[in-house]
Amino acid sequence: MAAGNGLRRVWVGQNGLLSTPAVSAVIRERVGVDGSKATGAFILTASHNPGGPNEDFGIKYNMENGGPAPEGITDKIYENTKTIKEYLIADLPDVDITAIGVTSYCGSEGQFDVEVFDSASDYVKLMKSIFDFESIRKLLSSPKFTFCYDALHGVGGAYANRIFVEELGAQESSLLNCVPKEDFGGGHPDPNLTYAKELVARMGLGKSNSEVEPPEFGAASDGDADRNMILGKRFFVTPSDSVAIIAANAVEAIPYFSAGLKGVARSMPTSAALDVVAKNLNLKFFEVPTGWKFFGNLMDAGLCSVCGEESFGTGSDHIREKDGIWAVLAWLSILAYKNRENLGGGKLVTVEDIVHNHWATYGRHYYTRYDYENVDAGAAKELMACLVKLQSSLTEVNEIVSGIHSDVSKVVHADEFEYKDPVDGSISKHQGIRYLFEDGSRLVFRLSGTGSEGATIRLYIEQYEKDPSKTGRDSQDALAPLVAVALGLSKMQEFTGRSAPTVIT
Repeated sequence: MAAGNGLRRVWVGQNGLLSTPAVSAVIRERVGVDGSKATGAFILTASHNPGGPNEDFGIKYNMENGGPAPEGITDKIYENTKTIKEYLIADLPDVDITAIGVTSYCGSEGQFDVEVFDSASDYVKLMKSIFDFESIRKLLSSPKFTFCYDALHGVGGAYANRIFVEELGAQESSLLNCVPKEDFGGGHPDPNLTYAKELVARMGLGKSNSEVEPPEFGAASDGDADRNMILGKRFFVTPSDSVAIIAANAVEAIPYFSAGLKGVARSMPTSAALDVVAKNLNLKFFEVPTGWKFFGNLMDAGLCSVCGEESFGTGSDHIREKDGIWAVLAWLSILAYKNRENLGGGKLVTVEDIVHNHWATYGRHYYTRYDYENVDAGAAKELMACLVKLQSSLTEVNEIVSGIHSDVSKVVHADEFEYKDPVDGSISKHQGIRYLFEDGSRLVFRLSGTGSEGATIRLYIEQYEKDPSKTGRDSQDALAPLVAVALGLSKMQEFTGRSAPTVIT
């Protein structure tokens, strides 16, 4: 189709594999054999959903800055789909995408070149310019430190061996599910405690107790390698805490940020852990709607260095996508920095130590997300409409709240989140329903549509605790009163017929 529409050149990653972050890096960094630069890219992906011939499949377009197409572009594409009557396609022989090199054809506008290139080289080069690989290599070579990375049979496997084994000297046995498969081995390649079962068990967080000592550090990425999950030994790091901890330690631990951070940003449903870091470090801070394109605008304007979403997406201004392997390397850099004098002798500073020290400094944001997947779309819309209607009377809301749990704080503000982009002035409405409580707690409700069946209702529950003596509670215990309020206020079971969520994060 590219040849049929007059394009002169297409670049393809070897074996058709490129992670979403690598695509962004290639657009921004790569120069072709003839000196050309890419003007955009198509990403064919199931993202973090089950993939393959009978499952999800999506097509995404990224712009010349390496980031996802903004709504102005995607809206125009959608309008074209309603009027298109024909499409152009050239009859060309198949290209061997397993072999690196350039194949030339005669296209509609003259010569048409297909360049197959090494999927990892540009991305690896970029990572080496950001992180101190030597200090990470020292950490990974220490007998005190053990490591495990799970690609969930996604495209991250195409980079894992190259970076972790060849460049950083990790054992090949530390890589799990790193052979990319078109159906992700029949699994659901979403790096969370529910779907990354093998890694979760290996890290000592499974239901059965293993006699084998878990590794010190574990991580996973999703199908297209832009999401990540970070685990310590028997310890889960929430994505909201992860981005806050990376931001708090970036200047010391990551050479790319040694001159300081320009600013930080998070998506609205993400916990306010990053806000507290920004306030303490006197950094510019932005709260944006869900969607990486909003971060991209801030980065292009030089306003943001590190950003993250609670949905396991973390990244920086090195590209314009979230980046799973970048997040893993960021954590390894922080661990290497904290242990720079401990590897010979002394106790290892662990992932859990780093998180507990962070809570002691900044307070803890108890946080959980309930996902109700494949809910009847009509019922989901009714539930959301009911929550919006309820916001018109906070008196009524607080009567319901106190009736469910008397010791939950009062709701002081309720709205639908709206965002005015400080760069281009565009306004994004209906970005999630919020109930904000007097003590800083929050309930957020959103409808999400990345899957292909039904609707997903996401419920976010957050409570801030500054008292260091109370930051060590079990998260679900600490949040139980707010959970009860959220389910009662939304009439979740009544509308959806569900007595429990599909996934709890």
